[in-house]
Amino acid sequence: MSPARRAEPLQRLLFGGIYGTILASALAAALDNDNGSPDPGYDALWVLLTSLASAAAHGYAHAIAHRTADGVPVTSSTVRSVLTEWPLAAAVLPTVAALLGAHAGWWGEESAIVFSLGINTVALFGWGLWAARVAGRSWGRASRTGGVDMLIGLLIVAANILSH
Repeated sequence: MSPARRAEPLQRLLFGGIYGTILASALAAALDNDNGSPDPGYDALWVLLTSLASAAAHGYAHAIAHRTADGVPVTSSTVRSVLTEWPLAAAVLPTVAALLGAHAGWWGEESAIVFSLGINTVALFGWGLWAARVAGRSWGRASRTGGVDMLIGLLIVAANILSH
């Protein structure tokens, strides 16, 4: 197996983790209950289903792109491509768990959203750090990369604060 083929699962993991974490943050920030009472159970389901739809769309797009480039028919390879997008859906699970905790009455939905935005921002730093280290960057450069990724999370937090 070529080095590029061995690296592909790790690339998909890193891509899915970063993309899913940004998606989870954006979805959490978008939760707004000005028009009614909070429903964190529904919101958790919405975040989860949106991530699954995003993962499926991304996997399907990959399959179509490879079919066009390789001339390979899209059959089981499409299903495999969609299933390899699991890191994107898994990355939203901390947000879903926080919202389910609010649904169980352990804390309020606003606290769940604040927690989610905080944990996702820290996760973005970790994803960026890991991706840079895998690419052979020094700890200093990897930390800067993680910091830049973390800024995306902070921008989402700032947008959430400004929108309320």
